[in-house]
Amino acid sequence: MTRVFKKISITFLTLFFSISASYSETITFYASSMSGKAGSKDTSTILSGNAFIKTSSIEIYADQIELSGDDYKNIIAQGNIKGKNYETNMDFSCDKMEYDRETKIVNLSGNVDLTDNDNDVKVKSQILNYNQETDIAIIQMQITLTQKENICSGSYAIYYKKEQILELSGNAQVCQNDDTFRAQHITFDMDTQEITLDGNVQGKVIDSKEPEESAEKNADGE
Repeated sequence: MTRVFKKISITFLTLFFSISASYSETITFYASSMSGKAGSKDTSTILSGNAFIKTSSIEIYADQIELSGDDYKNIIAQGNIKGKNYETNMDFSCDKMEYDRETKIVNLSGNVDLTDNDNDVKVKSQILNYNQETDIAIIQMQITLTQKENICSGSYAIYYKKEQILELSGNAQVCQNDDTFRAQHITFDMDTQEITLDGNVQGKVIDSKEPEESAEKNADGE
């Protein structure tokens, strides 16, 4: 049996999902229009036009949001996505998002922009997979991660949020002010600012101190 819904009030939508979800979680949302179908193995709801959804841990704005699976555990959003994860204190935007409410794994793709507000870390990439249970992000393609005075780049990275460790590979590079470090693999401790380089190591370090002789001449006014 197929059911089609359009322009249903927010009150009804909130009640509908409060009853349906078994994760002890209330889902609220709104959109310009809504369509869906219900069945034992094929249940889905599509929100279109200025779509918004909020759970206890995450909120998402997008052009379109689809909810499917048992107890609507799967969320797929597309187009002009902006959101916030309350449990990890992260803000994000991207072109497409897939989120599993049961495993708490989120996949972001297309012009990904993520901010870890707890650690003042900003990430830009094309693909980002984040496991909310382990607080580990796998980042791929056109990566730029900034933290304090550091700018990190590469084609593949693993970001350990709790430990504040970043592992970079694929044209890996870390710039600290005027200093630049390159290698096949870089491990960067963002708490201690320590960098470990491995494979084809290269670097450029700018010594800001003047030579003693030059400094003495300047002191004498010569």
